[in-house]
Amino acid sequence: MAGGGGDGDVAVDEPSKLKLYSYWRSSCSHRVRIALNLKGLCYDYVPVNLAKGEQYSPEFLKLNPLGYVPVLIDGDIIVSDSFAILMYLEEKFVQCPLLPRDLEKRALNYQVANIVSCNIQPFQNLAVLKYIEEKVSPDQKIPWVQYHLRRGFTALEELLKGHAGRYATGDEVYLADLFLAPQIYGAIKRFNIDRTEFPLLLRLYEAYSELPAFQNAMPESQPDSPSSSTS
Repeated sequence: MAGGGGDGDVAVDEPSKLKLYSYWRSSCSHRVRIALNLKGLCYDYVPVNLAKGEQYSPEFLKLNPLGYVPVLIDGDIIVSDSFAILMYLEEKFVQCPLLPRDLEKRALNYQVANIVSCNIQPFQNLAVLKYIEEKVSPDQKIPWVQYHLRRGFTALEELLKGHAGRYATGDEVYLADLFLAPQIYGAIKRFNIDRTEFPLLLRLYEAYSELPAFQNAMPESQPDSPSSSTS
């Protein structure tokens, strides 16, 4: 789209609007929404109903052959996987950096992000829970998730002890916080983890709840959330 005014104005191409394929309850989508909000980026929200299997439609599989959300569209560029999307946003949009300049602190952020994305979140994926239900027992789904949550949260509490400030790795919001906030939310809201078991994470979670960028990214605030459709 080009914009122009009176005589002598030069038409300037406006930047293409980002498009995010998301599911309201997906913690991976949740962390990307926080990043978009922090960086002040406008985007179109395209809901993908995971409960109805829309992620396996031919149209969506063209965007991400693995059939997972989120997917970010930026013009002709398609990026899937939340970690890849966050790194893409970080490199393209310099405002509100998601990574600190200090290398030790940066490494700590990577560690936290990887613990969540590799050692906690995959065990609560819908496909994994369906497999547990079918191959083991429906009664084992929640205990399965809770075991991996507690194991990961215990490690995070130990890792962040001595490093956390107001937020996970100091007094500024960084990448680690984007991974922690949705994971703690899901642990409390979906998987019945007692928040008092992990005092450091609970303190961080309460700090996140005061930030508009985090508030606006919450699952219940999304257009495809059941609470949104009934309000």
